Amino acid sequence: MAKIQDKYELLFIIDPNKSEEEIAALTEKFKALVEANGTIDEIEDWGKRRLAYEIEDRTEGVYELIKFTSGPEFPAELKRILGITDGILRSLVVKAEG
Repeated sequence: MAKIQDKYELLFIIDPNKSEEEIAALTEKFKALVEANGTIDEIEDWGKRRLAYEIEDRTEGVYELIKFTSGPEFPAELKRILGITDGILRSLVVKAEG
C-alpha cells in the first residue's frame, strides 16, 4: 500500500532579541527536523516584522516559512517540539491546499 504524503506549511516566529547565530540555528534545527521526516518544498525567510499584538512583551518577530511534504503523523510532533523550544514566540502548522 502506498505511503500517504500531504503538503503542509510551517510558519514560526522567532524572538528578535536572539542573536543572528541563534536565529540561524533555530531555523536550521527545524529545517533538519522536517528533512528527517519528509521533504522540504520551499523555505522563505520573511525577516523581522512587526507583530499584530505583543507577545511576551515583544512587538517584533523574525518570521520563517517552510513548505514541506510529509506523512500525516509528523505535524503533531512538530507542533509539540515548537511548543517547547526556547526562542519560538508562536508557530502554526497547516495542511496546504492542493
